Amino acid sequence: MSVRIIADSACDLLPEQAKSLNIELVPLKTRFGEKEYLDGITMNHEEFFKKLTGTDMFPTTSQITPYECEEVYERIKEAGDTAVFITISSKLSGCYQSACLATQEYEDMVHVVDSENACVGERLLVELAVRLRDEGKSAVEIAEILEEQKKRIRLYAVLDTLEYMKKGGRISSTAAFAGNLLSIKPVIAIEDGAITLLAKARGNKNANKKMTQFIQQGQGIDYDLPCCLAYSGLTEEILDRYSADHKEAYEDGLEQFSKSSIGCVIGTHIGPGAIAVSYFEK
Repeated sequence: MSVRIIADSACDLLPEQAKSLNIELVPLKTRFGEKEYLDGITMNHEEFFKKLTGTDMFPTTSQITPYECEEVYERIKEAGDTAVFITISSKLSGCYQSACLATQEYEDMVHVVDSENACVGERLLVELAVRLRDEGKSAVEIAEILEEQKKRIRLYAVLDTLEYMKKGGRISSTAAFAGNLLSIKPVIAIEDGAITLLAKARGNKNANKKMTQFIQQGQGIDYDLPCCLAYSGLTEEILDRYSADHKEAYEDGLEQFSKSSIGCVIGTHIGPGAIAVSYFEK
């Protein structure tokens, strides 16, 4: 019997990364018009942003279904294994509910954890689960530790444009027009599983500075646990620029951050040009 780690694709781990960590990804779906793509499988992050910026079609996303979860659970049952399934925040998607509904016949084998996060915030919890699995912890022990430790995860981000939040109905056309006209860049965070607007700033430089200030106002970064920087779009140049400009604020700890591209699910709502920082707070 072994312990398996499962995650939905909103954690933005690439398939090859998931394979190297020995975890199973359950893909969400992205639809452009009549064509549906499996996140990270039939459409990777780069292909998504090329299509997003190269077409007038606005994509939609759909959650994983209980049936898709049951298919994974059945394989676990047949192998005689146990599993921990980590999902995107239940306040942002129905993936957690689907994963829980599917456990009715597999309750002793599968333990579902609501990450109360998304993107790299969810990814950090997945990476911690892998570390605990490799230390020999049981599925029950891993789930209990994740439930406790997820409260320490912080995720901050700067968005480059309000256009995609407008298209997705998150803000009004008037607010998006005014924001883009004035080069307003929102600074957001995920708090208690939901997206929170922390501040607005004129231009990326000021917004990045505000984001760093929010990070510095916290209890500090626990560099003994996973931490990650992320970007949306086709180039990580904006992330490199942020790292160079704010290196001293992290006491040279930025070198310990891994890097990630933001995928189809979150990318649909924030568009290209965003950067994010996520870590466990001390």
